[in-house]
Amino acid sequence: MKMRKRPNILLTGTPGVGKTTLGKELSQRTGLTYVNIGDLAQEGELYDGFDEEYQCPILDEDRVVDELEEKMVDGGVIVDYHGCDLFPERWFHIVFVLRTDNTQLYTRLESRGYTGKKLQDNVQCEIFQIIYEEAMEAYKKEIVHQLSSNTPEDLEHNLEQIVEWTEQWMRDNN
Repeated sequence: MKMRKRPNILLTGTPGVGKTTLGKELSQRTGLTYVNIGDLAQEGELYDGFDEEYQCPILDEDRVVDELEEKMVDGGVIVDYHGCDLFPERWFHIVFVLRTDNTQLYTRLESRGYTGKKLQDNVQCEIFQIIYEEAMEAYKKEIVHQLSSNTPEDLEHNLEQIVEWTEQWMRDNN
């Protein structure tokens, strides 16, 4: 019996916009495999040093890509990461960039313990749409979509939209 084809989805955006909440719930509703790149890197120690300024490990992007390659070829994966240009374009059928109001984002990041330059830089990243522009440069424009992620209603609307898209993709490709 031939395995059904399933899409790969990238959820990206500034830290604190709700990628993990959306990704985990989306996985529950669709049966797709959820991969949080931060967790994957931590479990496999896929680091290339430590950034003193931001007080966080530096991701070894090549090792992350190598680690994911086989899964991505099989399909059916939701990838959650705050960057997007490290992944091969061929991996994703659709890319969702989550966006959050700056005031809300500031509060969310502060509650995570972000301070100083790290806090300011992440809020500025959202203000200047850095992740969205990165996605538009890294992937075909027609597969990149922005989603508002401010309220529980936004979350539910986004889930419904992506579940519907996933079901349609599977009907069209199987």
